[in-house]
Amino acid sequence: MDQDTISHVIFPTGPGDALALAQTHVAAWRESYRGLIADSYLDRMSVPVHARRFERSLIQPGPHDATLAVADRDGIVGYASGGPSRSRRPGEAEIHTLYVRLAAQRQGLGERLLIAMARVFADQGARSLMISTLRDNLPARRFYEHLGGEATAPRREPGPGGLVHEVSYLWPDIGALVQ
Repeated sequence: MDQDTISHVIFPTGPGDALALAQTHVAAWRESYRGLIADSYLDRMSVPVHARRFERSLIQPGPHDATLAVADRDGIVGYASGGPSRSRRPGEAEIHTLYVRLAAQRQGLGERLLIAMARVFADQGARSLMISTLRDNLPARRFYEHLGGEATAPRREPGPGGLVHEVSYLWPDIGALVQ
């Protein structure tokens, strides 16, 4: 393949990626969640604080945890991370975060990240996959539905600034994503 045709690469992250992941995380939240989460919370988000969190989690990941990033020639434009599901259902993995910067959206990067994470978890023995999003994050909900995720009923969860309403999407057969 000609090097000029490669626009993005997905790769497993390490502690040296913590700052770039934090920059992407904070920027993606500010781009995606205005109007869904209090502006005061978004404005207080700190790249250095998130960089320390990423560094800790990448130095000592939990069993079956994974973080993948997608980058273009200028750096990381998105990432996904996850591990065993919070519900602790046997054989179920969960993508805890999946963010792509606004300028890099609509290029198939979110789908590529989700499928890459599903492959990692399937290789670890997961049989199903879930991901959650804010109930009112309609672009994310349409994206997960387009990829075949089955929505659960909205539920209240602790979140930034108080309780938020989340919807989970489930792929009961992770193989549907990795074929």
